[in-house]
Amino acid sequence: MLLIPCPHCGPRPELEFRYGGQAHIARPENPAPLTDDQWADFLYERDNVKGIHAERWRHIHGCARFFNMLRDTTTDRILTTYKTGEARPEIAS
Repeated sequence: MLLIPCPHCGPRPELEFRYGGQAHIARPENPAPLTDDQWADFLYERDNVKGIHAERWRHIHGCARFFNMLRDTTTDRILTTYKTGEARPEIAS
């Protein structure tokens, strides 16, 4: 079992959390002129990197807040967590 360090509550077991998708996805400011293909890309296309990946998580059985996590997908190692709205930390690969 993973211990996920919630930036609001501290380390907790992974069973208290839910994955929320890729972090730092910005909604288009004006979606009206987008084609159906462009809108579908925004909704469904995400990075599937091998290595360090920014993810969004929610501490559903704790503070109920969303936060971001940098995780290495090759080792499942959590590098850092940080509050939503904060800039992505620079981590050397």
